[in-house]
Amino acid sequence: MLMNTYFSSNFKLGVLGGGQLGKMLLAESQKFDVHTAVLDGSADAPCAAHCHEFYMGDLMRFEDVYNFGKKVDVLTIEIEHVNIQALYKLEEEGIKVYPQPSVIETIQHKGKQKDFYVANGIPTSPHRRFEVLEELKKADLAYPFVWKSAQFGYDGTGVKIVRSAEDVSKLADTACIVEALIPFKNELAVIVARNVSGEIKTYPVVEMEFHPEANQVEYVICPARISQEVAEKANAIALRVAEAFEHVGLLAVEMFQTATDEIIVNEVAPRTHNSGHYSIEASLTSQFEQHLRTVLNLPLGATDSKLAGIMVNLVGSEGYDGDVYYENMEEILRMEGVTPHIYGKKQTRPFRKMGHVTIVNKDIETARVVAEKVKNTIRVISK
Repeated sequence: MLMNTYFSSNFKLGVLGGGQLGKMLLAESQKFDVHTAVLDGSADAPCAAHCHEFYMGDLMRFEDVYNFGKKVDVLTIEIEHVNIQALYKLEEEGIKVYPQPSVIETIQHKGKQKDFYVANGIPTSPHRRFEVLEELKKADLAYPFVWKSAQFGYDGTGVKIVRSAEDVSKLADTACIVEALIPFKNELAVIVARNVSGEIKTYPVVEMEFHPEANQVEYVICPARISQEVAEKANAIALRVAEAFEHVGLLAVEMFQTATDEIIVNEVAPRTHNSGHYSIEASLTSQFEQHLRTVLNLPLGATDSKLAGIMVNLVGSEGYDGDVYYENMEEILRMEGVTPHIYGKKQTRPFRKMGHVTIVNKDIETARVVAEKVKNTIRVISK
């Protein structure tokens, strides 16, 4: 297909998943007037009101994914928990699926993902794989260690620090990996964009600050407050990961900066990512526009930052469950350089991702001060 037939035409881009990542992707597809179809399991999904065609279906059910994929010209994802066999079948039948099913399959399973790093000489923490809890209980393991469910973890779910045999007894009986607990200075991330032709670009290294209880990202800071040497090392390793996968699309590479300034890969996501939300306001090309460029094999946009940017996640406040209300929204809108993004989820619950706020400024430290004010002002509660 010629490039210019994507726009204002009968071409259809299919998106598996109708959450907030898809909603922000649709804002860019509308800018380009690309026809979109979305599959999701909820009629109230954030994407439902914003795409041209919305279909209800189970992303893990072969028939639902396969039948949806046959309706579109290019199929992409906003979540990696999808039926892989359906994607392979669609790919065999000539539907363009990006990122490729082989990439998604490896990344879906944290054990396979870690094995991939080892096989490709990519620095990562030592790990062991277990299929059932009883197998883990019998293993000779040194405490503390990090336990991760092999599949279906998200936003801190399926990840625990295990400090005793009592903690082990509380773990889920599921396939998992156990990792060494690595002392680190910073958690960093780099988003790598790669189109069908193999053109590749990276976004600046970002620094992530996590909520200690929910294990969710609270702040994403761009540029990361690290030395140029460490930034170059992180960028180089992110490129190594992307080149090993040969993916098409975006790859968010999450890394640890160790106490000795080594960089090791924690895990990756084959899609747009929370660590790139700042790019909507702060970058020359947002990660969502870049995702479209990659899967449609268009020239990649510049990834430079226009300003320093900090993203604050808006999550449901503890003690509130029900119809959502954003308390003190007007207060943060009075602050200079502040842009809220509301995801369209009508119901809140503790720690549910409901939106984010981007703060931009010429100076990163000034932006960080404003970000703290934003976090301490707005609350996501119920009516």
